[in-house]
Amino acid sequence: MTNLNDPLGQAILEYSKDGFTENIIVHSDLCDDDIMPVPYLFRTFEEMPEIEKHALALCKGEILEVGAGTGCHSSYLKSKQFSTFSIDTSQGSIDYLTAQDLKCGKIAFLDYNEKKFDTILILMNGLGLAGKLENVKEFLQHAKSLLKDGGTIITDSTDIRYLYEDDEGGVWMDLNSQYPGEMEFKMDYKTHTSEWFPWVYLDFENLENEANKAGLKATKILEDDNFHYLTTLEKI
Repeated sequence: MTNLNDPLGQAILEYSKDGFTENIIVHSDLCDDDIMPVPYLFRTFEEMPEIEKHALALCKGEILEVGAGTGCHSSYLKSKQFSTFSIDTSQGSIDYLTAQDLKCGKIAFLDYNEKKFDTILILMNGLGLAGKLENVKEFLQHAKSLLKDGGTIITDSTDIRYLYEDDEGGVWMDLNSQYPGEMEFKMDYKTHTSEWFPWVYLDFENLENEANKAGLKATKILEDDNFHYLTTLEKI
């Protein structure tokens, strides 16, 4: 029986069996509808953006991948003889990861506490899983609790303040409203649709502040032309 509330998972399973048919439609409360190209979820290392390639080069030891999707990162790391464990809340994703012989578990990140890792990998704007700025400290504290001594969290986010720039380059926002990086999304794939879910994009200054509160030092490693950046987080 298919899960009509798991559009991402269904897209992954159908593409892996039948090839491309349709993309995932992403709805936002602030922006126009966008598409998530399903083939991109299956990208090889050569097809990954530089931020992801750099992130994978930083990985060490035993690795936890959070929000693994198709496990394209874990698959590459496994090919390099790393020990990986992938988690996701999508049943379709877990079914696919299992078929690829990747160690995995269907569980939300904040509920996972089985063991500690040398590297925690949270990519594709993965810090957004915290949902809201006010949740980032708790999210990072939990990640810190899963780190071995000397371990590293490798993650990314995007400063989306450019969405609020006026024609003169100034930034306009209502200072009494929510943090401007907070958005809500919903995904559709054919007849499959998700509930609306919160997502947060963090500028580096706010990430650094929240990391400090969680007892972590944030270091910006790389940033592209679209304000998307890679950061490492290590215990202070």
